[in-house]
Amino acid sequence: MDVSGGSGQPRSGSDEPAEHHAGPPAPGPARPDPAPDGDTSRPEPDTGAPVSPAPAPPAPVSPAPAPPAPASPAPAASAPADARDHDVPAEHAPDRRDDAPDGPEGPARPGGHDGDRDGARRADAGERPTAASDAGRPAPPSGPPPRRPREPGGGLLMGRPFGVPVYVAPSWFLVAALITWVFGGQLDRVLPELGAARYLVSLFFAVAFYASVLVHELAHTVAALRFALPVRRIQLQFFGGVSEIEKEAETPGREFVLAFVGPLLSLVLSGVFYLALLPVEPGTVPGVLLAGLMISNLIVAAFNLLPGLPLDGGRMLRAVVWKISGRPMTGTIAAAWVGRALAICVLIGLPLLTQSGALGSDAVDNVGMDTVMDALLAAILAAIIWTGAGNSLRMARLREHLPELRARNLTRRAVPVETDTPLSEALRRANAAGARALVVVDAEGTPLALVREAAIVGVPEHRRPWVAVGGLAQDLTDGMRVSAELAGEDLLDALRATPASEYLVVEETGEIYGVLSAADVERAFVKAMARPS
Repeated sequence: MDVSGGSGQPRSGSDEPAEHHAGPPAPGPARPDPAPDGDTSRPEPDTGAPVSPAPAPPAPVSPAPAPPAPASPAPAASAPADARDHDVPAEHAPDRRDDAPDGPEGPARPGGHDGDRDGARRADAGERPTAASDAGRPAPPSGPPPRRPREPGGGLLMGRPFGVPVYVAPSWFLVAALITWVFGGQLDRVLPELGAARYLVSLFFAVAFYASVLVHELAHTVAALRFALPVRRIQLQFFGGVSEIEKEAETPGREFVLAFVGPLLSLVLSGVFYLALLPVEPGTVPGVLLAGLMISNLIVAAFNLLPGLPLDGGRMLRAVVWKISGRPMTGTIAAAWVGRALAICVLIGLPLLTQSGALGSDAVDNVGMDTVMDALLAAILAAIIWTGAGNSLRMARLREHLPELRARNLTRRAVPVETDTPLSEALRRANAAGARALVVVDAEGTPLALVREAAIVGVPEHRRPWVAVGGLAQDLTDGMRVSAELAGEDLLDALRATPASEYLVVEETGEIYGVLSAADVERAFVKAMARPS
């Protein structure tokens, strides 16, 4: 099996205080309102063939109660988020983007620099702030510096064939122990002279079998790389392996090839083990191992060729329907529902076949432990197939709406402020201008940092005159500047490359367009997920 799609899953956001929301542009000439293009979304996974389609949006910050809003000339700035959306007249929020959700991302701690504490003490003592002491002193950014995205992880790193990390999930050790125990019991009947050493032979079989599964997944990976599709990782887990391909194949033909190469290579391995078995004497350890590997690879190939998502056969069926209908979504729907029907057949049919002796075992008339284990195995397999089919449908819906996700439509308007500007004054300017974000600039108007919404929420209103915006800002890095023209998967890739809570959105000319909040992007994902195709 393999997994295709943009990594990661959407995260969710929350409402925020209204005191610093509204809408005019930051430095630079005024620009016309962008036409709302609607919300957007992002695709996601299938598990038997390429599965994890949608890239995960930036993680939102959990909500926190908003402090009382300061008095402001702009009514829209002090209204609650819902009021802004439904009741506030348009003139109170001049350039508000329809697609940009309201509200801060959530809880935050007050800016913890010395200037804040000193200013608070002077405020309690009745002293006025001075430019040299607090408001005028730029404080270091309180937010953590942006970090490089971490490795995908997912278990024990085994290597990087073709540059793709291969992980062994903790669940693999459980299935390896199970295979060792079950296969060891069979060896006791076939080769009783082995004694306790049969478990070492069984463990070798478990490792060799999963090495075959890795070869199956590498076939998907090599095909994906051949088609210029990035592969996030390969993971060996309880029920096999997963190749996480981050993008969808561009044509149904490539989709078919990408899915078919895995089962094809498993069939080839089964043939290789059969040929290796011919000169080996039956009833020996090498003979038993080769026969077991031949049969297990044949079963892997046959199971993955079943025509239902998330299996490789389901991806092949999707490609065929996509080719006939001309719509990938139609292919996904057909293959997903076949996958769900397949899950029901496995749940009911596998225990019946085992009990009747159709799979090679003796027929069983009464219900014993073996029957219970067969039913449990069938239930687990059916659950995996059913869940994978549902994930494929959900990710296909995200992928269908993905082009609607545009940075320009989700960007909040911002006002420029200098580092030593008191927070209360900065919020007054934003409210008066109808802006919903603050950009720290130098004397020439060059953007230096973004004031974090979460940090603003954590500063009590009575302390805001003594807190400089520089102490609540995060320095801009190259990755935190995104083009207003980015949309869809390109936008999500840019945000994933540099995780942050806010990003500076700029025009192609370098002019500041506004600020993009990761929580707004996440909310657009949630809306897209809820919208029917």
